[in-house]
Amino acid sequence: MTGHRAGDNSQVLALAEGLESQLGWPFEIKRFVYRKTELASNLLLGPNLVGVVKGVSSTLEPPWPDLILTAGRRNEPICRWIQRQAAGQRVRLVHVGRTWAAIGRFDLIVTTPQYRLPDLPNILHNETPLHRIHDDRLEAQATAWRPRFAHLPEPHIAVIMGGNSGPYTFDPAAGARLARQASAFAKARGGSLLVTTSARTPPEALAAFEQALDAPAYLYRWSAKAKENPYFAFLALADELIVTGDSMSMLAEACATRKPVHIFDLGEGKYAMRPLRNGADRDGTGQGGSESERRSRAGWQRDYLRAFIFRMAMKVPPKRMTRDIRIVHGKLIETGRAVWLGDPFPKAAPPPLESVDRAVAAVAALFDGELGSPPVAPESPADAGRKAG
Repeated sequence: MTGHRAGDNSQVLALAEGLESQLGWPFEIKRFVYRKTELASNLLLGPNLVGVVKGVSSTLEPPWPDLILTAGRRNEPICRWIQRQAAGQRVRLVHVGRTWAAIGRFDLIVTTPQYRLPDLPNILHNETPLHRIHDDRLEAQATAWRPRFAHLPEPHIAVIMGGNSGPYTFDPAAGARLARQASAFAKARGGSLLVTTSARTPPEALAAFEQALDAPAYLYRWSAKAKENPYFAFLALADELIVTGDSMSMLAEACATRKPVHIFDLGEGKYAMRPLRNGADRDGTGQGGSESERRSRAGWQRDYLRAFIFRMAMKVPPKRMTRDIRIVHGKLIETGRAVWLGDPFPKAAPPPLESVDRAVAAVAALFDGELGSPPVAPESPADAGRKAG
């Protein structure tokens, strides 16, 4: 069940593809577009399809599935409606991320640290989001795109941009700062940049990035109408990766390549994703960018107000209303998978991610006794730590 968030869709597809490749389970994709009033109908009506724009959404009809994979609040009433229609048939419901309905309504929740969910039998805690990175996909994309980048000096450094996220805003000052730091990073290595935006990248931040860019680069501007997208090719061909710290999915996909990953901090000062050292800003100026860049923030009051409200909400219950992505940053750095941009990367090779394998095993266990013995899920360091505690 896919919806309007690319990160959610990527995780659901990663789990579906994992079940298909490891267990041979086929899947069908259902896509949905939502009405502007969906929040009210979802809160008031329980399981329903009232919030769905039916003319442009997938049809739902028997035979009903044995398993539903979903993510995001907007799909929850749809999934529960299917369960209600399939009277007499057990339809198992697996949710990725965090739920808004009661946790007990789901057979399994595959979650990550930023959501701070409790330890319960139907919750699988992974250290990172699910990802769709595997050797075959990367090799195919590298072969298709490598000739297009032949004119760019190596090594290649991928720059992957997200957008605003909770209390963190990707404003023009951050865009210019990212360009300066990424350019310096590439020039110090004698290489070039492979840059991609995403659906959430603000145009103003991209414009500031382009203006400050000072290294050989290939820039792909994300578009929903594009016939091809070099994102996986960038992951395949890059020797190192710089990823904005707002997107947990993009960070997980970058780390799944087991290449050096450098996290770009969207914030500065007291709004930084990590504590400042010696009172300096991320670009080392102590000023948070040029005067013109600071003036450009005047048009971002709405984003900053939203960020302030989100930041205050993180300090009071209930936790399920917010997420703290700094927890994931800390896990990636602690396990040697990533560093903050500007810090040296460990000499040891990053460990592999086990999130997909663990999720596949947990889903298979829901059918234990019906479809044979499920695989055993490997224990993550997070699980081991909780047991030790």
